[in-house]
Amino acid sequence: MKESIQIISPLNLALAFVPVFIVITILYKWSLNYRNALYAVSRMLIQLLLIGYFLAFIFEADQAWIVLLVLTVMVSAASWIALRTIKLSQKKLYLLTLLSIIAGGGTTLVLVTQGVLQLQPWYWPQYMIPLAGMIFANSMNSISLAAERLESEMARGMQYGEARGIALKASLIPITNSLFAVGLVSLPGMMTGQILSGVSPLIAARYQIMVMCMIYGSAGISTCCFLRLVKSAFD
Repeated sequence: MKESIQIISPLNLALAFVPVFIVITILYKWSLNYRNALYAVSRMLIQLLLIGYFLAFIFEADQAWIVLLVLTVMVSAASWIALRTIKLSQKKLYLLTLLSIIAGGGTTLVLVTQGVLQLQPWYWPQYMIPLAGMIFANSMNSISLAAERLESEMARGMQYGEARGIALKASLIPITNSLFAVGLVSLPGMMTGQILSGVSPLIAARYQIMVMCMIYGSAGISTCCFLRLVKSAFD
């Protein structure tokens, strides 16, 4: 099987923006918020270019303290972003969210990197950082959905116990749908990337199974911890 991935030239990459600008043009023609879409695409482009250079530096440095610093920034940012959908003070719930993501995402990351993959060295940046990104991002999204739903149900006068169950169920809908669809409707990012880089589809499937388990487990555990810790704040 071919081992090298196809290199995308800047000119060819520009073609990928054609559908994007078609959508933005439609938003403009329909008098919708096209500026927000344009800003989002521009920010995505800048952020990914910057992170590409940043990750190249981290991988070459190969230092444990740098990896730990990056993980700290990631989990701190995820905890703050997770609360942007609710009206309660983010400062009030930030620490609880941080502890929840560490409990669910951090423990899952350790299990996967040190138990499943048995990384050598333990902080191997090429694995540790991308996997942490997937784990923390899914935990963040799940907590965000749960917080928004819990706040909405409590505002309607529902008791905490019932609202908590509804919030947890709602928060797991996206990842549960992904479990149903993977391999049938879609080939997820990690599996697709590995196949494109020449890895055997059978090996890529094992990695994807690991990824699906880790993001479902970390999202569920983080959300359960969050819903339990914030009980007094919503009562």
